[in-house]
Amino acid sequence: MKKRSRLLRGEDFTRLLAGQRLWAGRTVVAFAVRRPDHARRIGVTATRRLPGAVERNLARRRLREAARVILLASPEPEAGYDLVLVARQGAVTLPWEMVRSEVASVAVRLAGSAGSPS
Repeated sequence: MKKRSRLLRGEDFTRLLAGQRLWAGRTVVAFAVRRPDHARRIGVTATRRLPGAVERNLARRRLREAARVILLASPEPEAGYDLVLVARQGAVTLPWEMVRSEVASVAVRLAGSAGSPS
């Protein structure tokens, strides 16, 4: 993901994680907040509930790639958003297609809530 498409500051992550949960699945939990402009920024994190740094890094890499392929490859949305994807254990153990389908479900949920302000 390009730097302009990523959430980088800790306070941005904290702000989103304190907000409303958008989606929860077996591989990912997503939190999103609308932006006044059309920019999309995505952050990926994994909690210490995932045992071992290797598993956390793998989960983050898989979610980051799914976000790049699905969320950032889509055309510009009507409204911008900040999105945080939190990896669950399934992001490491489940097949790649399951991870992609859950990130695609997040994209559908984002598109469906395009009209509602946050």
